[in-house]
Amino acid sequence: MNWDDFAGWSKHIADWGAQYHKTLRGRPVRAQTKPGEVASQLPAHPPQTPEDMATILADFENIVMPGMTHWQHPRFFAYFPANAAPPSMLAEQLVNTVAAQCMLWQTSPAATEVEGLMVDWMRQALGLADGFTGVIQDSASSATLSAVLTMRERATGYTGNRVGLSQKGQLRVYCSDQVHSSIDRAAWVAGIGQDNLVKIAGGGDLYGMDAIALDVAIQADIAAGHTPAGIIAITGGTGVGACDDLGPILQVAKSHDLYTHLDAAWAGSAMICPEFHAQFWTDADGFDSIVFNPHKWLGAQFDCSIQFLRDATPQLNTLKIEPEYLKTTGDAVTNYSEWTIPLGRRFRALKLWFLIRSYGLEGLQTRIRNHVAWAAELCEAIRAMDGFEITTDPILSLFSFRCPGDDAMQQRLVDAINDDGQVYLTQGAFQGRKIIRVQVGQFDTTRDDVMMVQAVIHDIWEQIR
Repeated sequence: MNWDDFAGWSKHIADWGAQYHKTLRGRPVRAQTKPGEVASQLPAHPPQTPEDMATILADFENIVMPGMTHWQHPRFFAYFPANAAPPSMLAEQLVNTVAAQCMLWQTSPAATEVEGLMVDWMRQALGLADGFTGVIQDSASSATLSAVLTMRERATGYTGNRVGLSQKGQLRVYCSDQVHSSIDRAAWVAGIGQDNLVKIAGGGDLYGMDAIALDVAIQADIAAGHTPAGIIAITGGTGVGACDDLGPILQVAKSHDLYTHLDAAWAGSAMICPEFHAQFWTDADGFDSIVFNPHKWLGAQFDCSIQFLRDATPQLNTLKIEPEYLKTTGDAVTNYSEWTIPLGRRFRALKLWFLIRSYGLEGLQTRIRNHVAWAAELCEAIRAMDGFEITTDPILSLFSFRCPGDDAMQQRLVDAINDDGQVYLTQGAFQGRKIIRVQVGQFDTTRDDVMMVQAVIHDIWEQIR
């Protein structure tokens, strides 16, 4: 393909993309294909001769697209959103075109310096204290793993990377029982082990972990000869939006000299609205590490996760490795590959720059406030349905409910809703019961889209009960 052809097909794809997004409401949200249906339409062996782009794109439209769940659909209310606002998409096109590897300042000076500025813009937007720095990771899973590795190294005197953990005894990490599965995986990958991830039961209106129980668990571990390494708190857990009371957890951490990480992957975006700080964000800047994902609620194209660091030194001491070929001569510069596990890095900051400039903080705040208000309105509409139970009230824009019947009926209802295709919800579990989750956060959703959830639930329920 020559560059004139590239330009022509780029315009074609841009036009297709605009039409795709404009017609999303007419498509079923979740893919309606059966397992193996897409693969069965693809050749088993690679082509020996070139194929023209028109044929390739036709196959994309006819074979691939029917098997896609539409994450940008305005009635996507499952999981958490993975938004892609138009300015973010444009930035990604530029990033893909320039195709830079941004591992070091010298390999992409502009990418490095824009990243530093975007991290600070978001620090200001979230109301974190001066002095926080940070790095853009691919996902919260990577940020959390970085934090857990830092906990491990700090607890072993920064010797674990060199000599291993066989002589270090059992390191312990503490968290709520409402944490995301990425916390468990981080314990696996870091060599700490699932059995040494101590989960503390939550309670109260926000289902946060009990700080007294946390302290008791740490003291018991010390008495048993274990080595506490760190504490992971949450603001906006995946299941029902659980939020820890941050101040008391920090007090426990300080009393035992433990490294702390705050997982705010979803709810962190809402902290650009100052009115949410008192309930969800007080003392957040006491944590050593904080992660939130602009690619969830804020509108940045996946992938884009910011890890803030109160002091970058412990993480750099954990992750920095500098062979001769990666050394930078001259003035001191920031090389963000030293802050993260992967060496290779994309220019993720550009989409944040485009996004924030295009909407301003006010525009992004308005969207989040609308989502929170519409979720509350929808919750009340479902609560009013005969026999339906709100199992967890809205925490920001996330709530859950149950229909009449047992756990099997909950699954039957959510499957029927998703097979219908007008909206997309997911099941979950809370306090030993199956629940149905609703989160409002898709970038282009409207109040009418949100309130349609109740109408669909009503109609499907009448059909299956």
